[in-house]
Amino acid sequence: MNARSKLLLGLALVATGMTAPAVARKEKDQPAPASQGSSAEPDNPYPSTYKPYPGVATAIRGATIFDGEGGRIDKGVVFLSGGKITSIGGPDTPIPADIAVFDGTGKYVTPGVIDIHSHLGVYPSPAVDAHSDGNEMTSPVTPHVWAEHSVWPQDPGFGRALANGGVTTLQILPGSGNLFGGRSVILKNVQARTMQGMKFPGAPYGLKMACGENPKRVYGAKGREPSTRMGNMAVDRQTWIKAREYQKKRAAGKDQTRDLGMETLADALEGKILVQNHCYRADEMANVIDMSKEFGYKVTAFHHAVEAYKIADLLRENGICAAMWGDWYGFKMEAYDGIKENVPLVHQAGACAIVHSDDENGIQRLNQEAAKALGAGRRMGINIPDEIAWTWLAINPAKAMGIADQTGSLKVGKMADVVLWNGNPFSTYTRPEKVWVDGALLYDANDPKRRPVTDFELGQIGAGDVK
Repeated sequence: MNARSKLLLGLALVATGMTAPAVARKEKDQPAPASQGSSAEPDNPYPSTYKPYPGVATAIRGATIFDGEGGRIDKGVVFLSGGKITSIGGPDTPIPADIAVFDGTGKYVTPGVIDIHSHLGVYPSPAVDAHSDGNEMTSPVTPHVWAEHSVWPQDPGFGRALANGGVTTLQILPGSGNLFGGRSVILKNVQARTMQGMKFPGAPYGLKMACGENPKRVYGAKGREPSTRMGNMAVDRQTWIKAREYQKKRAAGKDQTRDLGMETLADALEGKILVQNHCYRADEMANVIDMSKEFGYKVTAFHHAVEAYKIADLLRENGICAAMWGDWYGFKMEAYDGIKENVPLVHQAGACAIVHSDDENGIQRLNQEAAKALGAGRRMGINIPDEIAWTWLAINPAKAMGIADQTGSLKVGKMADVVLWNGNPFSTYTRPEKVWVDGALLYDANDPKRRPVTDFELGQIGAGDVK
């Protein structure tokens, strides 16, 4: 190998967070990952080509473990092998002599953070108009667009989210300028040359919908429908009427012109695509629930849901999650009546509570966003244990994204998406020390060679700086 080839190989290894020894260990310590892609998704024209990075059999011992489903083990042990969680137990769990062992004494282990609401890749950094690809604001009804076709996999924000926030899985959504914004896509947070190389194998698509101020502002300013909340509902209902007709003909095998948007909506009516609805006010969320019953689809989650605390019982009764901020509200009229206790109140009511980011900076500290909500609840007498609160960032978003059978908790057989924190993750002084995705160590705060750097960043000032 000549000098130039060695340099290029070195850059590639740094860019992927891998070191030469890690590559050399691949055949010895772990079999090559099974090919994933078109064989797993035969009807998808843009199938996942994701393949886990190579890892080694690993044990983390002595740490406080939050399993993501509300369980806690003090001084516990977690085993990762073959890309999966293979065992989890208490301090007396035996550890084989021939695996990598990390001491977690005084530290915490959790499943990787899952962000149900992100625009990384479609509104990437640098934040310039040329990169602004998240809102197809040419019509209020654009279910035919797919967010994945705007995702720029070299967005530096992905690496920041991994290193600073411990985020291992995220849902990329279109924006909220339209009533029907298009399909979302779920990604594994790994370095890849293409969107399909990040795409979570077999994960269901989401349908981004929006109610409230954004659609009526965007299209009202253009002098067209909708310009009011009743206009929002009317356009929604008319669209669902058309979708039901399309779906009925499709189910009956009748000939009709192929329509990408109607395909998406028909799949949503059949539960194959999960409806992710941007909505702030309680009354509008209640209207949407009624509309979903009128047309026979299910709302999986309301996003932002600043007034979810007012209808937490309705959310519980209808099996709808609320994906919320920790304490961000008041920045526009429909966000005015938010409260810091929103998340814990929804949780206390028995509904599904989730903490999300919707922000390239907030995604780097979702643990702190959850901590603020947890603290607000405790101050009003809602005493939620730390390990239960971690469900807001783990199993709950996994359920609302349709991937809870594969990730979201430290259960045997699930993906080894794991974070070792250098302290209690609900502390502002804590940050990820190590992050594994499918059992591969992709970030190590103590190893500069294991820092996620995109090809776009190489050669630029600050490349590899995770601050």
